Amino acid sequence: MFTQTWKKYLPVIVLLMKRADKTEQVLDMNHTDFERAAGGKKVRFSFPEIRLENGRISYQQKITPLANDLVLLLQEDDRGKKIIANQAFEFSMNSSFQLKIKNITIVDQVEAVDPSVIQ
Repeated sequence: MFTQTWKKYLPVIVLLMKRADKTEQVLDMNHTDFERAAGGKKVRFSFPEIRLENGRISYQQKITPLANDLVLLLQEDDRGKKIIANQAFEFSMNSSFQLKIKNITIVDQVEAVDPSVIQ
């Protein structure tokens, strides 16, 4: 139902996913795009955090059709598929039509130990 609407925003979403490794990214979207896609049906235009790890929803959680269409589009799109392949992201959308994207990939960091500290 919302696939066409998400396709409109997909290039920006992909760009924000690339930038999300530094800070959480927020995309302000137009409410009329989603209201038209709903076709007059009463739909909840927000969803709580969904987590994608390595391109899959990380645990069995019930997600809204709005969120499901976003996940499916990212899994099918070549650019989206490359980004989500080996990373973890959290997506959420509030009632103000703001999509929040957070990269939660855990990076193994091995700190170099200063030899002068060990004595």
